[in-house]
Amino acid sequence: MTGSTVSRPLDIFTAYFGKEHRGARDLLLALVRAFEDRDQARARELLGTLARLAGPHFRYEEEALYPELVPLFGPEYVDKLLVDHDVAIDSARKLVVLADQAALTDDEIAEARSLVRKILPHVTDCDGLSIMVELLPESTVETLLETRKAAIAENLDLFAWAADARTRRGEQN
Repeated sequence: MTGSTVSRPLDIFTAYFGKEHRGARDLLLALVRAFEDRDQARARELLGTLARLAGPHFRYEEEALYPELVPLFGPEYVDKLLVDHDVAIDSARKLVVLADQAALTDDEIAEARSLVRKILPHVTDCDGLSIMVELLPESTVETLLETRKAAIAENLDLFAWAADARTRRGEQN
């Protein structure tokens, strides 16, 4: 079918998924720079953008993607992914507190850097899940896309989603 512009659901999902992870990576690295530059206004702006991106993203991962991965990875690995989200939420909350301070000490900048580095590996590891999504039926990938669309439409940022809509209630929540 030469010249067709119709994309398969898998291609659409993979494009969105990769773009979202690259966006999170770039925001996190910019956040480290903002803290190192002692630019709390920029850090607050970046954290707001990150929260708006991560809320719907984490939501569709937890509601639609992760349950589909249990038969492939087993429940232990999927639980690790959920714990990674717990850590990211907790770290983001702590970063907000640091960004709201009038001035930061060198130790607080090191803490901010460390908090971002707790989140960053999940971003890169999670992006690799797209090769496992290739193994799912097309109807399942369509459901992933529908769940993503609904999460984006509801537009809960990371903190509102974690507090009000997330079904998982761990110590980090």
